[in-house]
Amino acid sequence: MKKRLVSLLTALCLVPAFAGAAERVGDFALLDHKGYFHHMAWYDDHKAIAFLVQANGSAATKQAVAAFRAMHAQYDSQGVEFMMLNPLGEARAAVSQEVASYGLDVPVLIDDAQLISESMGIDKAGEVFLFDPRSFRVVYRGPADKPFAEALAEIAAGKAVTNSVVAAQGSPVTYPARDKNMQAGVSYSKEIAPILAENCASCHRDGGIAPFAMDSHAMAQGWSPMIREVLMTKRMPPGQIDPHVGNFRNDYVLSTDDQQKLLHWIAAGSPKDGTTDPLAELTWPETKWAFGEPDMIIKVPPQSIPATGVLDYIRVTVPLDLESDRWVRASQYIPGDRTVLHHTLNNIIPPGATGRRGFVGGGNPDEANITAYIPGAEPSVEPENTGGLLKAGSQISLQLHYTTNGRETVDASEIGVWFYPEGVVPEKRMSGQCACIFTPDWTNIPPYDPDFEQTKSITIQRDAYLQGFLPHMHFRGKRMRFEAHYPDGSSELLINIANYNYNWQLRYQLEEPKLVPAGTRIVAIGAFDNSVQNKANPDPARSVPWGDQSWDEMFFGSVSWQYVDQSPQLSSTQR
Repeated sequence: MKKRLVSLLTALCLVPAFAGAAERVGDFALLDHKGYFHHMAWYDDHKAIAFLVQANGSAATKQAVAAFRAMHAQYDSQGVEFMMLNPLGEARAAVSQEVASYGLDVPVLIDDAQLISESMGIDKAGEVFLFDPRSFRVVYRGPADKPFAEALAEIAAGKAVTNSVVAAQGSPVTYPARDKNMQAGVSYSKEIAPILAENCASCHRDGGIAPFAMDSHAMAQGWSPMIREVLMTKRMPPGQIDPHVGNFRNDYVLSTDDQQKLLHWIAAGSPKDGTTDPLAELTWPETKWAFGEPDMIIKVPPQSIPATGVLDYIRVTVPLDLESDRWVRASQYIPGDRTVLHHTLNNIIPPGATGRRGFVGGGNPDEANITAYIPGAEPSVEPENTGGLLKAGSQISLQLHYTTNGRETVDASEIGVWFYPEGVVPEKRMSGQCACIFTPDWTNIPPYDPDFEQTKSITIQRDAYLQGFLPHMHFRGKRMRFEAHYPDGSSELLINIANYNYNWQLRYQLEEPKLVPAGTRIVAIGAFDNSVQNKANPDPARSVPWGDQSWDEMFFGSVSWQYVDQSPQLSSTQR
């Protein structure tokens, strides 16, 4: 009897808690049918967001479009943002084809995991919702006809909505994952703990870079409201990209199933089951190094950073303690104080020569690549049987960029380097180039522009296997896409970093290298948000130039690849 009662209570907890108006849904973010990112808090300068619940083949949606379109024409300029919301997670191509017939060009947010729709209490297509992006509450739900028009008139006039819930007809929306989890329950020990261990705990642990340790059920339960918020807004896992474009080893996207289990478990009160706690049993390597103790550790000379002020770039050169030439397979930059280290660049200087390989790509592929530091960067590992040669007597020249944070500190960074075993010579080399915009081609970002695009392209001269992509912009960076434009005239979207975050600048590695023919043009398309709505924007009134400091801007679209022909007779400039 007790077990049946617990199951009943769990089921009741998982029923949509926000079926009416004036209930708090919470902040959230979704991608639309074109892959663009929409965060509700960004729209907090609007009086409301109007959503028409859209479903492919729904007669109710089609019947509501005309009234919704008319309200869009009337209130779009009065502080109301108009969108549609697909609660079924239907395919973008199918949604795009369906909405093309509506005669209304608005974003259609697609709720792949159905969690936003569930939280809003959406149960039918063709219904309209008015959402307050400041309180994160539904302030009206009902049909798209007269009651909707009356609610919009009241909102436009700064008044509360009088008739906030009106009965509506429409095509039913079902939630199979919710129903399944209601029936079976979600197990902390068998399902939730493994998800958190795999996706969160490596940072959220003692000594990790995250602000709290997720090392027990009690911690996960205590932080569950925050876990819900960061999942709903796509703030965590960090650096996540559009899961519908390409396949990447490090896309940082939780699967739809994992998202549903986590939020349904939280909705049920984050219960614990089993006699042991898998999170409490996790153990971590004692070393700070990703691959065990490095073969060589480069000590970056300590830098004293003042509490305030604008600092010029610091350049230092460090001799490398290397008795013989070695082939590099991996490297890791560990900052001494990541709160002040903005980024680094480096040059490997072989004895008697100069060469550059660093953050922006390019350089001699026969030479070793020692990773630079950028926020959120991971250790650099070469693909299998790939590497560059680090010669005895070489030096590393570092360019260090610091920003002050209000307190004096000392940054004493280290770079770990791992070699191939002596006598092992990797057969392949890594090449790359940056689709970078510098001052001659830079166009200043206009004041208050919320979506200013710039574009740069590079051409791959020979058949090659694409390996990865790395975007770099500053605080106004909003998104970046990389496209392949092939010699036959066709094109393909390769990666969509829909919500660029300056704090997580990651090199996204393809799950499988992608073959592209000679003459393929890689186009990087980046956008900047210089509006007041960008909370990280240092000064929206400024016409923003290219510049080294974070309050200026940059545009780097780095691409790495391996040429198909790795013949040793090719010169370094051809490779």
